[in-house]
Amino acid sequence: MQPQSISSVSRPAQATLWPSLVQFKPGTDGTESPILAEDAGDGHDKPRLRYGELVILGYNGYLPQGDRGRRRSKFVLHKRTEPSGVKRSKHYIVQSPQTSKAILDANQHSISYTLSRSQAVIVEYKEDTETDMFQVGRSSESPIDFVVMDTLPGDKKDAKVMQSTISRFACRILVNRCEPAKAKIFAAGFDSSRNIFLGEKATKWQDNVEIDGLTTNGVLIMHPKGSFCGGNAKCGLWRECSVGGDVFSLRESRSAQQKGQPIYDECNILQDGTLIDLCGATLLWRSAEGLQHSPTKHDLEKLIDAINAGRPQCPVGLNTLVIPRKVNISDQVNQPYVYLNCGHVQGHHDWGQDENTGARRCPMCLELGPVVTLCMGLEPAFYVDVGAPTFAFNPCGHMATEKTVKYWANVEIPHGTNGFQAVCPFCATPLDGATGYIKLIFQDNLD
Repeated sequence: MQPQSISSVSRPAQATLWPSLVQFKPGTDGTESPILAEDAGDGHDKPRLRYGELVILGYNGYLPQGDRGRRRSKFVLHKRTEPSGVKRSKHYIVQSPQTSKAILDANQHSISYTLSRSQAVIVEYKEDTETDMFQVGRSSESPIDFVVMDTLPGDKKDAKVMQSTISRFACRILVNRCEPAKAKIFAAGFDSSRNIFLGEKATKWQDNVEIDGLTTNGVLIMHPKGSFCGGNAKCGLWRECSVGGDVFSLRESRSAQQKGQPIYDECNILQDGTLIDLCGATLLWRSAEGLQHSPTKHDLEKLIDAINAGRPQCPVGLNTLVIPRKVNISDQVNQPYVYLNCGHVQGHHDWGQDENTGARRCPMCLELGPVVTLCMGLEPAFYVDVGAPTFAFNPCGHMATEKTVKYWANVEIPHGTNGFQAVCPFCATPLDGATGYIKLIFQDNLD
């Protein structure tokens, strides 16, 4: 496991291809923000080129309140009808930034770096016909294409966030229209007036004639080492991305004033499997090419059917267990459970329960430990290979392939201001136990 420049890890002891048809919502600046259509319509529209997907860790294929508009568990980036990207044009010093022409002009993209109350550097941006821009943040204003809220671990039906740590305009991604593999991420996004403001206390610096800076809680990225698809990738080191797109080592703490060291052998181009942390939510970037080699939702459903076809039995109740194909679990009679210390899969029963601790003694091997509901990891983007779901995360019970659970068990997700923890990608629950996962043992194919 790779050491980080932020303090020690806080973990306990050790695609489906989305519909091509989209509807568009005009933004205040005239650009088009792609929103997945709730219904596919008559099918006469031409499929749009898909750049890739942004998927929020901690959601098993859907938001608890349902995927609506720009609020959803994943966002598909499609090629826009007209280019919407911008690129750096010129910069200059002003005495009163709030009244400068670039700031007041609603048609001018600009970034204001405040040096003092009476001085700021304004960087103007101009249209870039070679790129499309997509913005992510907590704000529901029209410049934000993908609205992201804080992710809480476990069951999120009644979960409420008192105070969000995600920026309203957290980051922007620019994709080359002719070379979709070149998707670059930058900290901060343009607001409704097409401005980005870095206040006097924000971390900023000048290198020769160029100026750059970091946002308050930062935008962190982690590129995988090796191909994400195939199951042989290893997690890389977390880095921080600046407003200008440069890459740095992590600060001493999330919002420290001093920037990290520049990392010259890494860049802000997203790779298949790159993680993006917004201090409250972590996103996974899946490229269109990578998704072609990943399982689809239909593939995962067939794997569930294959397990159910083996008619796994509960050794106590002698009833046939059925793994549900949906996230909502209602059939308690046939619902499988797994003993987290040994991996034996059984049905619901009261045998071997310890009245003091609530733990249960497995009737198959007499191992004492916790028991949890077994359910399928249904978000295809989190899988690193295609195969049988023979393992489950500990302690949540989400099933996935062996390589998938082992990959995520070794990925440390930023947690708080200076910690890391490995989590289940399907529910964001911190992993437990020596490994963070368990091999499943079914009593099946007994005929």
